[in-house]
Parts: sequence; structure tokens; C-alpha cells
Amino acid sequence: MKKRRIIVGITGASGSIYALTFLKILKSLDIETHVVITHSGVNVLQYECDITINDIKKYASYIYDVDNVGAAIASGSFLSEAMVILPCSMKTIASIASGVSDNLLTRAADVTIKEDRKLVIVPRETPFSAIHLENMLKLTRLGIKIIPACPGFYHKPQTVDDIVNIMVGKICDQLQIEHNLFTRWTGDM
Repeated sequence: MKKRRIIVGITGASGSIYALTFLKILKSLDIETHVVITHSGVNVLQYECDITINDIKKYASYIYDVDNVGAAIASGSFLSEAMVILPCSMKTIASIASGVSDNLLTRAADVTIKEDRKLVIVPRETPFSAIHLENMLKLTRLGIKIIPACPGFYHKPQTVDDIVNIMVGKICDQLQIEHNLFTRWTGDM
């Protein structure tokens, strides 16, 4: 059976814990990950999670320099199942929506779109401006899944991990990755 391969982009938006948790889940499932982190993403990981890029290397199969637009994931001939950008800054969303491939992360997203592969974007901003919403609508019309970092509470979270896990679980659902990160709604109240 062919090994699953997912590209993971991490930007400087708040919510690095989502990316870290997602990478841990993928590693535990032996899913090959190709990670690219923006410069501000590295800073936010350090600030919010107190981890460095070397810590991320424990969970990623491959890590690429965001300035290396010649890396494997910049080409349509590099086969991947999907790309997930989490957290995703509004700058990155605007770049992708405008077709601006000014770094490896936005180039990999552009390739994912042109190759008609699954792209999941997890914006972390509030409130959304009309510009943010228009950019996300443009991407949604292209078939890109937008999953704002807006956790539900029907599973009665007790910890921050519970809140993070419902969001990571929703991302996994989009990629058809089986998990038990949260209790699913059964309709019983």
C-alpha cells in the first residue's frame, strides 16, 4: 500500500498549537509529512509553544526552507495527497487567493490548487474583515476547504488540549484520517 503524504504549512498566525498537535497525530499514524514554516511562523511557534524548528523536526518527515522555491513541494510532479496550512495568516490567504507565489509555502499551495489536490486552510484571525471574507470566498469557490479555528463545545472540553483536539479532528475528517480526538455529536441532549 502506498504511504500517505501530506504537505503542512505553518504561518505566523496565532494558533501554533494546532499545527504541533496535527503533526504529532500524523506522525503517530505514520503519515509522511512535508513541512514548510514561514519566518514569522517560526517566531510564533517559539513564543506560543516554546519550541524551535528543531523540536518540529521530531514530528515532521521533511522540513523545507520557506525561501527555497526550488524544493520538491514546489513542483506539480511531487505527488502529495493534500496540503494543510495551519494556522494560516490573512497575508498567506491573500497571497494564495491572488496567485502570488512569493515563498515556498504559497508556491506549494498554488501547485496544490493547479493540480486539483485537496487544500485545507485554517485561518486564525478575529474579527474577519470584508477583505478576509472575500479572499476566503474566492478560495472556497475553487474547492478549497476553509476551517476557521472556531472549536465547538458540544463535546464538553475540560482542557485546552480538548479544545485543540476538536479542531485537529475536524481537519483530519477533511482528509479522511480516522481518529478519536473528540466525541462525535450523537443528537442526544
